[in-house]
Amino acid sequence: MLVTYLEANRDLCETDSILFGAALAVCRIIGTKLPVAGRATQKSSAIPAWRKRIEDRIAKARALIGRLTSFRSGNNRPIVVRTVRMAFPGTNISLSQPDITQKLTERIDDLKQKIAAWGKRIRRFSERSRRFN
Repeated sequence: MLVTYLEANRDLCETDSILFGAALAVCRIIGTKLPVAGRATQKSSAIPAWRKRIEDRIAKARALIGRLTSFRSGNNRPIVVRTVRMAFPGTNISLSQPDITQKLTERIDDLKQKIAAWGKRIRRFSERSRRFN
């Protein structure tokens, strides 16, 4: 059946359309999912990748702040203790030190400052894109 169409066509554009239609029909018959209508590459989302990474960092930092605050208020569950140890990488910190609450407060404040800086970066981008788009 395809041969009759291919013999009758006049140019390369028609041949391309016929072969694309045939491939599309075969894919529908065998049940293969096709990429987004006629696109070779899938369209990326409107949110830039760097913004997603920053939002993930903010979410992780907020979770860590929650765990550190929980430990500071007396929660000594193993998961919380493990998270507190991971919050101080490279330091051989003992959780029974008398100045642990001060170190926890400093770390929490440091994380809050980082979150504010990351949020400010996203806010600047949003304001600029709103202004020029």
